[in-house]
Amino acid sequence: MTSTVPASLTRTAEGSTLQAVLLDMDGTLVDTEGFWWDTELEVFASLGHRLDEAWRDVVVGGPMTRSAGYLIDVTGADIRLDELTVLLNDCFEKRIDRGVPLMPGAARLLAELAAHDMPTALVSASHRRIIDRVLDSVGHHHFGLTVAGDEVTRTKPHPEPYLSAASGFGADPLRCAVIEDTATGVAAAEAAGCRVVAVPSVAPIAPAAGRVVVGSLEDVDLAFLRGLVTGIL
Repeated sequence: MTSTVPASLTRTAEGSTLQAVLLDMDGTLVDTEGFWWDTELEVFASLGHRLDEAWRDVVVGGPMTRSAGYLIDVTGADIRLDELTVLLNDCFEKRIDRGVPLMPGAARLLAELAAHDMPTALVSASHRRIIDRVLDSVGHHHFGLTVAGDEVTRTKPHPEPYLSAASGFGADPLRCAVIEDTATGVAAAEAAGCRVVAVPSVAPIAPAAGRVVVGSLEDVDLAFLRGLVTGIL
């Protein structure tokens, strides 16, 4: 088990001011980043285009409109953005209907947060229809609120999704711990003023002030998140 977390973060932080935990979905909570790429490959193949593997790092973790728009531009596909998003969502739903695997450590972490009545939100760039379908498998009861990419004016990397989640709990963003797997999500959380745990899924993410990088959610527990917010570094 690899981690760049300082040993001090594994100790329980007494008097913690952690107010809420905000989790990304794809690639962080559920192992679906590969599902999205496979979906994009399938849809563009049906349109007569082959995607370059190098484009994967560009589209991962971003809002669908940005990713879909980019793929239209680089392939020259003759399809409108709104039409493409419908095809992508339809294809993705078929894939997740066959099961949604949790990331290692996710079930244990969600159970611990619930056991301690920690306000927990799911904050995703995915559309509401996708979030609800995933939560049918994962369990809606784990989250006090959810924020979808098509329910905000500006989605990740803009801070609005995380500011919205914090506001929904009446929490100070500075007292919220965010768990993300991509640079796009990390940028959104940090712009909102949140402390961040990065669990890279596709591309590496470097440690920085107010941010730690771990190998998996197996490295994260409630004491760790409290320590992140209280600055026990």
